[in-house]
Formats: sequence, structure tokens, C-alpha cells
Amino acid sequence: MAKVTFLPANVSYEFDLETLPYHDHGLPKSCLDVAINAGFQMEHACGGNCACTTCHVVVQAGAECLSELEDDEADRLDGAADLQLNSRLGCQAFFVKDGEVVLEIPSWNRNYVSEGGGSMNLGDAIPSAKK
Repeated sequence: MAKVTFLPANVSYEFDLETLPYHDHGLPKSCLDVAINAGFQMEHACGGNCACTTCHVVVQAGAECLSELEDDEADRLDGAADLQLNSRLGCQAFFVKDGEVVLEIPSWNRNYVSEGGGSMNLGDAIPSAKK
């Protein structure tokens, strides 16, 4: 079994890597794919295609359970806000073995949704006031 914990929400999900369904966002078994399967809101404006940094996460523990950083992901991360040595894109970092992974969602990325703004990607964002 694999387990992922999303911080600061401190919400954990356990899942079976062999039976995890794929929802066409990010790579199969990616952190984004796991979040979608669990019903956890992780922004992904580009649909999980490694074309933006909205699914930026910081791996606090369990990096050995995730795929290696590929060149395309590294290039994209160069433009991410608050880049850290253990930063990854949730759509590209995928589970390669069972274990526990702890991911922190940076504050700049979680504030809009947590304040009731909804998700631009899911189409439930609050529209701007009409002028």
C-alpha cells in the first residue's frame, strides 16, 4: 500500500498502486492523479501536462517512493514561485513503489481555493464582478 499526506491540510490517503484508476490528469500514479482519485483539490491549470506550475508541491518525506526528476519537469520548475530543492510538479512526480509520501502545497497555491475562490481548472471559480 502507498500513502500520501497533503500539508498543511494534514489529510492522508492510502491506496493500492496496482488498482489506482487513472483520470487523465498528470502521469498515471502521479501525486496529482492520487489527489484526484481521493477527491483532494490540487490546482492544475494545464490539465496535468507539465505546461505550468500550479500543481507545485514540496516533498517533505518519501522522495524515494517517487519517480526521478526529469528534464522537462526541472525546466518547468525553474519558473515556479518559492522553488525549493525538494520541489516537484504534482502532475509529473509519480509513485514508483509503495511507501509514505508527505507533500506540502505552497501557500501561494492553496490560498485562492481555500478562501472560497474555487478552482479555475474545475470551472467553479467565482466569476469577477461585471462592469
